[in-house]
Amino acid sequence: MLTAALAFLVFLHADGIGAKTRQQETDDAAKVVQRKFKQYKRVHQEILKIIVEGNAKKAIGLLEEILRVVPKDGESQYMLAVALASDGQDDKAIAAVKRARDLGIPESRFIGGTKTGLEDLRKLAKFQSLFPTGGARLIHGPVLGNNTGKGISIWVRTASASEVQIRVVDPDGISLAAKASARSSLDTDFTCVIRVEGLTPNSNYAYSVVIDGVEVPETFKLRTLTASGMPTEFRVAFGGGAGYVPQNEVMWNTIADAGPDVLMLLGDNVYSDAPEMPEMQHYCYYRRQSRPEYRTLTAQVPVYTIWDDHDFGTNDCQGGPFVESPPWKVPVWRVFKNNTVNPGYGGGIMQPGCWYDYYVGDVHFIMTDGRTYRTHNPENDSAPTMLGPIQKEWLKQTIKNSKGVFTVLVSPVPWVFGAKGNSKDTWNGFKEERGEIFDIVRNSRNNGVLLMSADRHRSDLWKIKSEGLYPLYEFNSSRLTNQHVHPEMREAEFSYNSKQSFGIVDFDTKRKDPTVTYSIQNIVGKEIYRRKILRSEISHN
Repeated sequence: MLTAALAFLVFLHADGIGAKTRQQETDDAAKVVQRKFKQYKRVHQEILKIIVEGNAKKAIGLLEEILRVVPKDGESQYMLAVALASDGQDDKAIAAVKRARDLGIPESRFIGGTKTGLEDLRKLAKFQSLFPTGGARLIHGPVLGNNTGKGISIWVRTASASEVQIRVVDPDGISLAAKASARSSLDTDFTCVIRVEGLTPNSNYAYSVVIDGVEVPETFKLRTLTASGMPTEFRVAFGGGAGYVPQNEVMWNTIADAGPDVLMLLGDNVYSDAPEMPEMQHYCYYRRQSRPEYRTLTAQVPVYTIWDDHDFGTNDCQGGPFVESPPWKVPVWRVFKNNTVNPGYGGGIMQPGCWYDYYVGDVHFIMTDGRTYRTHNPENDSAPTMLGPIQKEWLKQTIKNSKGVFTVLVSPVPWVFGAKGNSKDTWNGFKEERGEIFDIVRNSRNNGVLLMSADRHRSDLWKIKSEGLYPLYEFNSSRLTNQHVHPEMREAEFSYNSKQSFGIVDFDTKRKDPTVTYSIQNIVGKEIYRRKILRSEISHN
């Protein structure tokens, strides 16, 4: 499925193997930063916060201290350019840009995005000479999403407001199967989502991106999924806990090698942890979206995303019951929406969030938002809610009406009560509400219900027993790239934390007794665990 991967890497780095070597060198330097300072995903975020708060000189000093120890850390050179630009030292900033570029930081980090701190530098001839134009400028993407079998959505970011066309051709590369267009704009951070319809389910295609009439010099590949309601076989790769750790970004290659048909990112995807600082949110999305490993994977595998605390707000946060309070809630949602390609976003602008559902064949995924309207008042614990009343009613009706042979309830935090000790941050703090959801499964007589989740920095299999209901198996995985790890759990059916890992879920509903198989792979591609479950095992008697 990913036969274009190598070519795409060459496209992302115009000088090919040389640039790849520089990327490896700066990733090796990042390991030294990690050892000598702190978690890599935090180092430059804390310095960016200092810059945004108006103390660029302090930031410059901190960065120079890091670079005296680790001069080949490209990210530190990049952030030094931001700090110097903020301090009005344009020539020195441009010199730092050049050093960062030469260390393998992709050019998209410098010429794209609306809140990088480099916007004024881009107007200068010395800066422009470092990045000579040559054809269309695709900054980030393409990223696939909302694959219905007969249609697919494609997300891109351009350098400026542009007309973007997607051309989908049959695998022979000649016959045009479909085309569609949309326009990127400043309001959407120069992103747009192009919806292509009229495709054939379970079919291979090639596609190209045309920006303002100029075709991007790379052809990408996609495969449509089974149409809704039809028996199917497909593979999901999923996980959370994807803080930016350069040496672990190879995880996206490992996932690609596993051959998934769908990628599900279940929260703690970028760790911005700054709901009142849009510069930080943009920075965290941009650095992930610029990584060649991530771009290669998501250009060919559709992505479905929800958020958790570190993407929405801060650690263990709760958004509260109101749409416009706290005042950063809607702006953070807009940034999330501009950087993802989901089928839906809660109730839209009137009730923003990240809940939605989708089908792959006759398998139904119901994605929940555990942060935006979460309310847990320590002084009145009589009715805490993780979902809020509108989402909860939607969830109950969606479960009740599900036509899935398997119905998968997806949460950013574990469903099982013991996954985080006695913490109230998981469903352990919302026992009554979880009981209401399980009651819907019990009373509607839905068979084949499964649970998925993230948040804990390991991969688990849990088996939840509930009176009058078949066992609910929970697949949990949330250490895609993170260094920080949580202890293995003896109470789980299986628990693994030795290396970064992700979950794979294989569905086969073509069998007389449909199956779902959960397996865990680590960052080097080794299968750690496998468990097959028959639908007859998770059915009402």
